[in-house]
Amino acid sequence: MTNQPLNAASLRGAVDLSSLKKPQGAPAGAARTSDTSGATSAPLPGAAEAPAASPDAQAADTFRHDGLVVDVTTDNFQALAQQSVAHPVIVAIWARSQPASQQPIDVLARAVRKQEGRVLLGVADLDESPEIGQVFAQLSQQAAQQGQPGQILAAAFVQGQPIPIPPVVEDAMADEILGQIVQIAVQNGVTGRVQGYDPNAAPTSDTDEGADEAEAELPPLHQLAYDAIEKGDYEGALAAFDQALEQNPKDEEARLARGQVKLMQRTQGADLNAAREAAASNPADIEAQMTVADLDLLGGHVEDAFARLIDVVKATRDDERTTVREHLIELFDVVGSTDPRVNKARTALMSALY
Repeated sequence: MTNQPLNAASLRGAVDLSSLKKPQGAPAGAARTSDTSGATSAPLPGAAEAPAASPDAQAADTFRHDGLVVDVTTDNFQALAQQSVAHPVIVAIWARSQPASQQPIDVLARAVRKQEGRVLLGVADLDESPEIGQVFAQLSQQAAQQGQPGQILAAAFVQGQPIPIPPVVEDAMADEILGQIVQIAVQNGVTGRVQGYDPNAAPTSDTDEGADEAEAELPPLHQLAYDAIEKGDYEGALAAFDQALEQNPKDEEARLARGQVKLMQRTQGADLNAAREAAASNPADIEAQMTVADLDLLGGHVEDAFARLIDVVKATRDDERTTVREHLIELFDVVGSTDPRVNKARTALMSALY
């Protein structure tokens, strides 16, 4: 696959999205990307490596009918990146004037669909939005500094931070990379699903112009919440999600995202080593135990977090037991009710209570 495996350390990077502001008089793009110096570069890698696909084959392979693949433009790029607070978002670039550059997109789309709504794929046509190429030039430069040379054509966003993806040429490689991305997301408390995903949706025709871009639009209250998260205003985000749930109690995306925001709020500035020491020195301190469980969940140790709180439920009574039980149920919501670890922990919790 690659000598530089994907890992959570990649989340420390950042890219300057201000380059997405379209300069006046910018030509509607030639099929080129920018290199690290800003000059136009050669055609996209892989364009000569795969046969050109017909438009009909492209539309079929990218599965745009089920909400998992959307078009990316300079107008919605940042909004898509913000959705990565709830679930991973992959952005990949291609050029319509280079039909063979679609082949890696098709491979990624198939891998994304196998994740059943855990990942959203955004596809940017550099002929239409050449400014997005500048973002990927930054990513290529950062990847090269970390020992991963070559032009970056796709990146996963988790909590707004980019993870460069190496070129994919076959399904097995894409499946492995997507698995790593989902794992990184879970380790960082990002466990939501793509809003509006419909696995049973029928394919639509190419005449449905604008449908993909519309899929990328967030409901106003969700957008308000993600804007607040971007500013570090967790109270504002919670208020927006609460309002969304008042309007629609069945809004699963808002419910899951709300739980994730509360988790981020509780663990903001927490020191894992200090928290573990405090919990170990005072096992009866339920606040200390709940803090460690929160940090374990953020670190991807989901079963450890659940087991710790179930043990505390067994050891407590009355109000303290209720507090810990409710906290554990909140963590169930963060991970998601369909996760088998949640189902197993629910059974253990019932045994601990009765």
